Amino acid sequence: MHNKFIVIDRSQVWTGSMNFTDSGTYQDNNNLIHIRSGDLAENYTAEFEEMFTDDLFGDSIRAETPHPDLTIEGTRIETFFSPDDHPAARITELLNSAQHSIHFLAFSFTTDDFGDALIDRASAGVTVWGVMEAGQVRSNPGTEYDRLLQAGLEVRLDGNPEHMHHKVFIIDEQIVIFGSYNFSLSAETRNDENLLVIDSPELAQQFMQEFERVYERAGKTDQ
Repeated sequence: MHNKFIVIDRSQVWTGSMNFTDSGTYQDNNNLIHIRSGDLAENYTAEFEEMFTDDLFGDSIRAETPHPDLTIEGTRIETFFSPDDHPAARITELLNSAQHSIHFLAFSFTTDDFGDALIDRASAGVTVWGVMEAGQVRSNPGTEYDRLLQAGLEVRLDGNPEHMHHKVFIIDEQIVIFGSYNFSLSAETRNDENLLVIDSPELAQQFMQEFERVYERAGKTDQ
């Protein structure tokens, strides 16, 4: 169970990649967003009750997110919980829709469909840059890192001696995909994860600032 979220007064949600630990807060690269919305809070409350009250975890699926696609003050927000909502298909669709750029930060990246989409868009002239967690790349033989490098993509290993724990795609500097969801089969089919897709150039710029900071600290592609 990798979900990381807090619902307060059924009116606001804190969520992202950050574990609620000292290292998650002070040492690892992470993200956390605070959104005030009763509808979004209802989504996360339903997920909490599925686990806490009904004791349903992993592939004990009950896909009942009340407001999976909502708009808050003009901003579209899509909510996904895995494995219930199978978010990989939507992520792949969004990656394949990129027209100008894809930037990503990935703690774990083993999903072939995502790698295929990045290589395809890069071959079509879309800028694709990414940073992956060095420890995961070195310990996981299924990582997409080598395949992306061989395809000529600008991908680096992170430079944080602790963990680069982000799980983020930024599409065309407008759409941000993020949450606790790793880019892996386990996240899609077994783990309890959450994911938001937010269409907001303003939010995308904040994530781009973090991307650039992590990217500049990362090693070169031949390390």
